[in-house]
Amino acid sequence: MKSSRIEAFKAQVELTLLLELDIRSHNENDPVEVKAVPDGWTVMGNGNYAVVFAHADFPNLVVKVYAQSRPGLQDEAEVYRRLGPHPSFSECYYVGEAYLIMKRMPGYTLYDCLLTGIPIPPSVIRDVDEALAYAMKKGMSPRDIHGKNVMNDNGKGYVVDVSDFLLRGSDGIWEDFKRAYHWLYKPVLLRWTLPLPARLLEWCRKGYRFYRRSRKK
Repeated sequence: MKSSRIEAFKAQVELTLLLELDIRSHNENDPVEVKAVPDGWTVMGNGNYAVVFAHADFPNLVVKVYAQSRPGLQDEAEVYRRLGPHPSFSECYYVGEAYLIMKRMPGYTLYDCLLTGIPIPPSVIRDVDEALAYAMKKGMSPRDIHGKNVMNDNGKGYVVDVSDFLLRGSDGIWEDFKRAYHWLYKPVLLRWTLPLPARLLEWCRKGYRFYRRSRKK
């Protein structure tokens, strides 16, 4: 990526996005709420600590803005530094005070695939497994890998959130996702690729969170 394009994107971030953006994190276990976004910017995804935005004039770049008081920015930048270039991970081009400029990955999150009925072939799962194995060889522990942090581009899988990779140990989330994929999605839903209601997916998300909390007790 040419440095001139990154500098131009950085200027757009600081002179338009950050000046008018309003995002709020009320609970570290729920997605950041986006209250206001300036013209020209689009929300690509929102996690529990940060929101990813794209601009129409910069199709190959995104910016991840962390909500006020939420940690993880420097850790995420360090993870990308350790990973280096890899076909299933993004790259971090610039680290700002509260944001990261990164390479935009193509496709749709697995969550959106379920929401819209886009098929998720087994190749996506294999790509993510390979990417996570690569990260472990680099001395990191991939965590928080779920339907909103993995993308599917016509059968190619990408991991788009690495912010927790410096934490120790596995949290088992990706293994649980794969178990549901092989037990339910692949034999039943992949055949029909019907869109699932947003309310059902949200119920599953909260139910899984409750299950994980109860399992720790």
